[in-house]
Amino acid sequence: MIGAMSLLDSHSQALAEFDRTVHLVKADQWDNSTPCTEWTVRDLVNHLVSEQLWVPHLLGGATLAEVGDRYDGDVLGDDPVRVWEESSRAAREAWTAEGATERTVHLSFGDADASLYGWQMVIDLAVHAWDLAMGIGAPQPIEDDLAEEIIRVAGPIIEAAQAPGILAPPVAVPATASAPDRLVALCGREPR
Repeated sequence: MIGAMSLLDSHSQALAEFDRTVHLVKADQWDNSTPCTEWTVRDLVNHLVSEQLWVPHLLGGATLAEVGDRYDGDVLGDDPVRVWEESSRAAREAWTAEGATERTVHLSFGDADASLYGWQMVIDLAVHAWDLAMGIGAPQPIEDDLAEEIIRVAGPIIEAAQAPGILAPPVAVPATASAPDRLVALCGREPR
């Protein structure tokens, strides 16, 4: 199991950072571009909501085939913030269920420890909180302690995702860069 002792705390913090940032999106900012060049603010939030919707199914033992395509396309509807709140609450409940981090989940690359899946979610929540903040002109949302924990525990997960091109190659930053800047640079983003 990868870092299970700190996974739930890290997940809680990353979820809260993304949540705070979603609540900063103004009505006229949903079409803004983000550092994820293929995604607008709405697209990025849709991606994170879709991920949250999958969590209860995967932690409950469902396969990808069983979930199917029900979360493909736009899952935000007319009230993206409300849909985010509901999906993230359900995902958090699934993560905090007894034994959730010790389960096996069925992922696109095969069966894996739920703790690996959890760290993937933490990375996505934190780094996409930064992407979202940059897209709406909000302050950088990632707290130093979370960034340090992600780099320490999940750095190998990030590096493994770069080999097949899931993540962009890392961007060079000075050794003196803040932990959040080092994290987003590790994930192929130019810190701002």
